[in-house]
Amino acid sequence: MRIALTTGEPAGIGPEIAIAALTGLAPEVEVTLLGDRNLLARVRQNHQLPPDRELSIEHIALAAPVAAGRLDPRNARYVLSLLDRAIAGALSGEFDAIVTAPVHKGVINDGGVAFIGHTEYLAAKCAVRTPVMLLVDEAPRWLLRGSDATAPTGANPASGGSPLRVALATTHLPLREVAAALTREHIEATLHVIDADLQRTFALAAPRIAVCGLNPHAGENGHLGREEIDVIAPAIAAARARGIDCSGPIAADALFIDEHARKFDVILAMYHDQGLAPFKRATFGRGVNVTLGLPIVRTSVDHGTALDLAGRGLADAGSLRAALQLAIDLVQRRRETAGARTGAAPARG
Repeated sequence: MRIALTTGEPAGIGPEIAIAALTGLAPEVEVTLLGDRNLLARVRQNHQLPPDRELSIEHIALAAPVAAGRLDPRNARYVLSLLDRAIAGALSGEFDAIVTAPVHKGVINDGGVAFIGHTEYLAAKCAVRTPVMLLVDEAPRWLLRGSDATAPTGANPASGGSPLRVALATTHLPLREVAAALTREHIEATLHVIDADLQRTFALAAPRIAVCGLNPHAGENGHLGREEIDVIAPAIAAARARGIDCSGPIAADALFIDEHARKFDVILAMYHDQGLAPFKRATFGRGVNVTLGLPIVRTSVDHGTALDLAGRGLADAGSLRAALQLAIDLVQRRRETAGARTGAAPARG
């Protein structure tokens, strides 16, 4: 199995955690680091990062010198060139999956390139109309169980043994634009992508999807907003008519409580912070960002570039290591799902 790992914003923690995340990886998994070889060599030496394998680096040169923690717009196109190489390789079959270290959206825009985020960029490059951001943790720490209460590996007590999964109906939008972006057609298409990809990539035969409301108390029967009545509920009804097991709209503050969340395989939040705030509170440092709806497997970290930690040897590679492991698992699950449909034995390695 071959995976492309982009090293992200060069002034952030991406290069450091990309090297550190390789420790303990199965030898049959070949990871190609995409980035500037001189930068990676310097980072490895400065932080004394000795992964238990030789580094496989595909050199893509920086546009300007890098100082840890200091953004430089001149390197914006360098960062995107890493993504372009990974995407092209995955689409051609050269790579089985891509894993991405964090990028800094602001400096890419300052560099003269309109950039909303990884999810939207990947969708455009793959000609996908409805990408879906999914956050997943295999062993979440739940909000109401105390800060030291960790579920057993691979099991989530709040969802009957399933990982915690949170999908987003909208991603990187100003809050005032969210309601207008939530059309019935968009929500129905998002539910279709979630249902199809959880079956194909996560090997769930009949995913159970919970849909959050947009407004407080899911609109309180229209007294706190009509989006639930006019948009979200009709979209859910249309998706159910297509055979998708989805429920809602449910008030978000109630849905993330254990006794409700355990009934579902995934929660669909209406906007970025509605889903990511409780997810990161429960799982930070172990969560993985997966892009659904793509023809390729892509995973990433659940955090940003951490410029304040860059160059200090304090960065935690846990989320990127989890992203690598999940990418490996998802590739294998896709192969097994495809094999089951065709009757062929899935490929290994």
